[in-house]
Amino acid sequence: MPRYFYIAKSLKGEEKTGVLEAKSERELAQILRQDGYVLISASQEKEKKKNFSFAFFKQSISLTDKMMFTRNLQVMVSAGISLPRAIRTLSLQTKNKNFKKTLLDIAEEITKGKNLSEALKTHSNIFSELFQSMIKVGEESGTLEEVLGTLARQMEKDYELKSKIKGALVYPAVIVCAMVGIGILMLIMVVPKLAETFKELEIELPATTRFVIGLGNFLTQKWFLVVLMIVAFIFLFRLILKTNSGKKFFDGLFLKIPFISNIIKKSNSATLTRTLGSLITAGVPLLRSLEIVSGTLGNFYFHQAIVSSIDKVRKGEKLFEALSPYQNLFPPLIVQMLEVGEETGETSSILEKLSDFFEDEVANTTKNLSAVIEPVMMLLIGGAVGFFAISMIQPMYSMLGAIK
Repeated sequence: MPRYFYIAKSLKGEEKTGVLEAKSERELAQILRQDGYVLISASQEKEKKKNFSFAFFKQSISLTDKMMFTRNLQVMVSAGISLPRAIRTLSLQTKNKNFKKTLLDIAEEITKGKNLSEALKTHSNIFSELFQSMIKVGEESGTLEEVLGTLARQMEKDYELKSKIKGALVYPAVIVCAMVGIGILMLIMVVPKLAETFKELEIELPATTRFVIGLGNFLTQKWFLVVLMIVAFIFLFRLILKTNSGKKFFDGLFLKIPFISNIIKKSNSATLTRTLGSLITAGVPLLRSLEIVSGTLGNFYFHQAIVSSIDKVRKGEKLFEALSPYQNLFPPLIVQMLEVGEETGETSSILEKLSDFFEDEVANTTKNLSAVIEPVMMLLIGGAVGFFAISMIQPMYSMLGAIK
C-alpha cells in the first residue's frame, strides 16, 4: 500500500502534516475527514528512490551520533542556551561531515523563524517521524527539555537492544567466516597438489573427489567469477528485500525459525511498547502514535498488524481488542496488560514496564544464543572437514588396496 506525505487543515484552521498509508488520495482524504481534517495536498512517498545514487556515497549518520546530539541538546536547552546557538555548537563537536552540514542547515532555518520541528521535516531521512512528532509536542506544550530527555532515553534503549542482538551474532559470523576462509585456502593450495599426484598415479577417482578437485580448479583459475557472483548475490538479495513481496517472504521465513523467531517477536514487542509509551507520555494522540510506531517496526507482519489495528481503533475499538487477533505475533502479556492499562488510565506507565520486561527477555535470549548455535556450528564444521578428508583420502586407500 502506498504511503502519502500530506498537509491537512481542521475546521479551526489548525494545520497537520504527516505520513499515512492509503490505497489512493481519495481514501486518504476520507481517513483525514474522519479525524476532522480536510486534505490540502498529498504526494506519494518517493524520496528514497530519487536520491539513491547520491545517498549511497554519503557518510551515514549512526544512531550514536543522533543519540549524543539529543542528549547534549537537552543539557544546553536546560542551561538556557538558544536553539540556533546550541545546534551550531553541537555541529562543531561531530566528526560526521554529513551530520555537521545537516545541523548547520537546521540552525539556519530556526534563525529564519522556523520551529525546530519544522526545520527537522526537511531532514526526515535523518530524523524519524517519531523524533519530529515528539519535538513538535514538546514545543507546543513548553516541555521541550523533558521531551529531549525522553528521546535520548528512547535512543539509548534502542541502541542497547540492537547492540545485544548484533553481539549475539558476532560469534557465529566469525566462525562461519573462518570456516569459509580455511576451506578456500585448502581448495586453492592443497587440493591442486593432491590432484596432480592422483593424475600421475592414474587412479580412478570417486565422484566426491572429482567434485572437490573441480571446485579447487575453478577457484584457482576463475576466482574473479566467484567474486562477481558474491557481489551479484548480495546486490540481488538487498534489491529483493526492498520489494514488498521479498520483505514479506523473508520476514515470514525468519518467523518460522524456532530460536530466531523468538528474538524477532520479543525485539519488535520491546520496540512497540517503548515507542508507543514514549509518544503517549509526550502527549501524542493514540492514533497518531500508532501511525508513527508502525513505521518503526522492522518486520513486515508486525507493521501490517499495527496498520490494521489503526483502522479498528479509529472505528472505536480499544487497542487491546485491536491487537487480540495477532497474539501469534505479540505475546499475550501485551494484550492483557494493555487491557489493564486502558481500564485504569495507566497505559503509558504499563507500556514502559512492558518494554523493560521485553528488553530484559531479549538480553537473556541473546545470552543463550551462543549455547544454542555452538553445537550446530560444530556439526557443520565437522561435516565439512569430514567430507573433505574422506574425499581426498579415499583414493589413497583405493590405491593401497590395488597394490596388495
